[in-house]
Amino acid sequence: MLQPSTLKFLKSLRLNNNKVWFDEHKTEYQAAKADFESMVQQLIDGLSKQEPSMQGLQLKDCVFRIYKDVRFSKDKTPYKVNLAASFQAGGKKSTLAGYYFHMEPGGNSFAGGGLWMPGAPELKKLRQEIDYNFQEFEQLISNKEFIKQFGKIEGEALKTAPQGYQPDNPAIAYLKLKSFVVSHPFTDEACTQPALVREILKTFAIMQPFIQFINRAMD
Repeated sequence: MLQPSTLKFLKSLRLNNNKVWFDEHKTEYQAAKADFESMVQQLIDGLSKQEPSMQGLQLKDCVFRIYKDVRFSKDKTPYKVNLAASFQAGGKKSTLAGYYFHMEPGGNSFAGGGLWMPGAPELKKLRQEIDYNFQEFEQLISNKEFIKQFGKIEGEALKTAPQGYQPDNPAIAYLKLKSFVVSHPFTDEACTQPALVREILKTFAIMQPFIQFINRAMD
C-alpha cells in the first residue's frame, strides 16, 4: 500500500508545480519517493516469481524520475504530478514489452502494460507474429478474464492497412495499431489499501500471456 501522505504530496505538487515550492517541500518529496520505491520493490519481488525474465531487476531499472524534460514541450512545468515505474527484462529503456504502474491522484492511477510506440523493426516483427498466429492472439485477448480486467487493446492506429498487408486480412484491426497496450484503473482509495501490491500483481498475471506473445515476436 501507499501512504495517504504520498497522494497528498502529489495533489499539492499539481497546484504548486514550480521549483521554489518543490525545494521548500523536498522532505515530503523524499518521503513520497521512498514510500513509492518500497512498493515498487515489492512488485519487483512478486514479478520475479511470476516472470523469470524479471529476475535481477533493480529499482533504478524501473522507477521514473519526477523531473520532466521540458525542452520540446509546451508545458514548461518542471515536475511530473505522478509516480511511475515500468518492469521489463533489461529495464525501462528496453525495447521489450513489459508491465507498468502509474500512481496519480484524482482517479488517474492504473496498472498496465504492453508495447508503447515501438520502433519500426519491433513493430514489423509484432505485426508478422500477429498475422502468422492470429487465432492464438485472438483467443488470448478475447479471454473473459482479460476482457473483464482490461476491456480492449489501446493504441493509435493507422488509417489504412500497413505496407504488405491487405485490408481484408482478418487481423487488420490489430495490424493497423502502432501501440499495443492495456490498462486497469485504480482509485485513490485502492492505492492506500493493504491489498494494493497483491491487486497489481494479479493484474500483471492476467496480462502475462499478452506480454509473452509480444516478446516472443521480439525474439
